[in-house]
Amino acid sequence: RSVLSARARGMRSAPTTTEAQLWQALSGSQLGIGFRRQFVVGRFIVDFAAPAARLVVEVDGGYHRERARADARRDRELGRLGWRVLRLPAELVRDRLGDAVAAVRVALAVAP
Repeated sequence: RSVLSARARGMRSAPTTTEAQLWQALSGSQLGIGFRRQFVVGRFIVDFAAPAARLVVEVDGGYHRERARADARRDRELGRLGWRVLRLPAELVRDRLGDAVAAVRVALAVAP
């Protein structure tokens, strides 16, 4: 776990552009709940997590187009650990940040 924690720490210092954009909207409990970024859940590092709501938010860029099956397996494993996963296309975050944040709000409002 300490290896994952160290890697997550490094990833926090070099976010993608879309991760940085979304973090500006999620940080500081702006949505009424605290989010963490590059957070370790089980054997994974997730882009964003709201531990109190057990919600993971992933920003999917081009890399994820070839990883749909692997991402689905990852989402199932996170689900077994008690987390819900919301995947947002990087294009949505980049081009329509308000809509991306609205999707996060909806996910937070849905009972786990």
